[in-house]
Amino acid sequence: MRTWLKRSLIGIFGVSLLAGGLAACSHQRHYGYFGDRTTEAERAEKRAHMVDKASRKLDLDAAQKAKLTVLADTLEAQRQSMKASGGEPRAELKAVIAGAQFDRAKAQSLVDAKTTAMRSASPAVINAAADFYDSLKPEQQQKLREALDRFGHHRGWRG
Repeated sequence: MRTWLKRSLIGIFGVSLLAGGLAACSHQRHYGYFGDRTTEAERAEKRAHMVDKASRKLDLDAAQKAKLTVLADTLEAQRQSMKASGGEPRAELKAVIAGAQFDRAKAQSLVDAKTTAMRSASPAVINAAADFYDSLKPEQQQKLREALDRFGHHRGWRG
């Protein structure tokens, strides 16, 4: 394949990935949980509600509920870490396309910052998820798998 064609395809893929990621990050207010305008207290209240609802549906005991709370808090910490690794997504995208040429270096640094933040927080998230899942009884694990399957299909996800 010709070099210019390879570069063009890689550039288009990179721009699509960056724009899609930034658009996804900036549009989450629609779901009423992760939007930039929610306060820490609102997010904590929503997390507590989700933990309580999951606890009821899965019939969790106190130890299992505590592990689910740790998982929810760990996910929130990762979200904060991802958010701290960059500024406002729309402003970042505007900075990338502000000049006559697409700022490839700036785009790459944005992707690198998000990747580094995610990579550094991943072990804690994986451990918290594993601790919670491993604490479940087999019938609770099955309920969780069924709930995840229903959740994905109702939201239009095909995982």
